[in-house]
Amino acid sequence: MSQTRGKYDFCIGLVLAMSSSIFIGGSFILKKKGLLRLARKGSMRAGQGGHAYLKEWLWWAGLLSMGAGEVANFAAYAFAPATLVTPLGALSVLVSAILSSFFLNEKLNLHGKIGCLLSILGSTVMVIHAPQEEEVETLDEMSHKLGDPGFVVFATLVVIVSLILICVVGPRHGQTNILVYITICSVIGALSVSCVKGLGIAIKELFAGKPVLKHPLSWILLLSLTVCVSTQINYLNRALDIFNTSIVTPIYYVIFTTSVLTCSAILFKEWQHMAADDIIGTFSGFLTIIVGIFLLHAFKDVNFTLANLPLSLRKDDRAANGTLLSAYNSFNDDEESSACLGEMQSTESLSARRNGSLSAF
Repeated sequence: MSQTRGKYDFCIGLVLAMSSSIFIGGSFILKKKGLLRLARKGSMRAGQGGHAYLKEWLWWAGLLSMGAGEVANFAAYAFAPATLVTPLGALSVLVSAILSSFFLNEKLNLHGKIGCLLSILGSTVMVIHAPQEEEVETLDEMSHKLGDPGFVVFATLVVIVSLILICVVGPRHGQTNILVYITICSVIGALSVSCVKGLGIAIKELFAGKPVLKHPLSWILLLSLTVCVSTQINYLNRALDIFNTSIVTPIYYVIFTTSVLTCSAILFKEWQHMAADDIIGTFSGFLTIIVGIFLLHAFKDVNFTLANLPLSLRKDDRAANGTLLSAYNSFNDDEESSACLGEMQSTESLSARRNGSLSAF
């Protein structure tokens, strides 16, 4: 019965995670459209610290879409392991890339289509090899996990790195280096996922009739989640305003997912209960997703489709053959020139001898 319940929760978490990706992928497009409209109006941009986007309805639509996605994501963490839910965020990258080609005039070429396919395959592999059951089911267990020395050290390092990036590195290099703001969002996101996981457990216990509201950990997690999410939204808006959406989205996914998987390994220790083939499969799926995302965005400006593939091959063949032909013709021309030059010199020499010129000797 417990195994059947575990599989049922796993399927619910999987559906919620996929729905979350669709909403979040669409939210990137709506937010970017809103920020572009503000830029055309001449308002102070979010990348410069402005908050005029709060008056733009498209930005609010994007925020609501992201909110719906985060709610679905929130619920998914209550039913499925973080090792499964977080990597499926790659689907939001695919949604964002496809919608960008329609609404932001960002072309999806052959490399992008192959990248989408690889990301889907990688996600499928991760779903197959993800842990099927939860190890933390109550707030008391969650409290014990959060007090683990390994997680305390990890959380302390995350806070210190985030403060350094926000207070020291951000003001100097945030406008020019894409990694600064995205790294802030990503490392703090690892903590927000932990808070979401704990609150999801709390909500499940609340529906079970347990006195969750009297537990201090519930309010600590809620406050921590509010601070983390607010910081993420602020710096993600800055990154989206300064840099291209198709660049921000994949980098954010890779760093954020890596941070969350690291946090999950330290906090929930899901990897300890997985077989070796499942661990290898999970890493292989994750790396496949990264390769797919790289193909999706690294060659986005290359105008290359399946239709002009034979043409490109023919051009390459012609170029190779043309090089050989030009070398052959050049060699022949050199030989002919040498022969002509030799004949001319012989004729001149003979003429000189006939005229008795000394230059002939």
